[in-house]
Amino acid sequence: MERINFSSGAKWEAIVGYSRVVKIGNIIEVGGTVAVNDNNEIIGKNDPYAQTKFIIQKIEKALMQAGAALHDVTRTRMFVTDISRWEEYGKAHGEFFTAIRPVTSMIEVKALIDPSYLIEIEMSAVVSEE
Repeated sequence: MERINFSSGAKWEAIVGYSRVVKIGNIIEVGGTVAVNDNNEIIGKNDPYAQTKFIIQKIEKALMQAGAALHDVTRTRMFVTDISRWEEYGKAHGEFFTAIRPVTSMIEVKALIDPSYLIEIEMSAVVSEE
């Protein structure tokens, strides 16, 4: 099966050795994504809802590059720095996935790479085989 790597252009990809998205056959994996825009600015500082919404929109664009859409998502993983704010993360997630209903994990972590990041999300998707 052919492997296709999709880059986000982040400088960290070469340093750490990762891709934003990897597609092998009809399986697509999206790596940990945070609420940073193309100008390296944090979106939604101290706002779990805004960060979650921005990240899902960012991942949606990456999925589209790989030939997928949010309706192809089978799993989401949310790594959060404060689980007590789960309703804020969950509200944004639900706005995109209420009808799709992927399996989901929300896991509290001690910290993310930047203290301004409140959440990091990974996703898995499966597209129809052609």
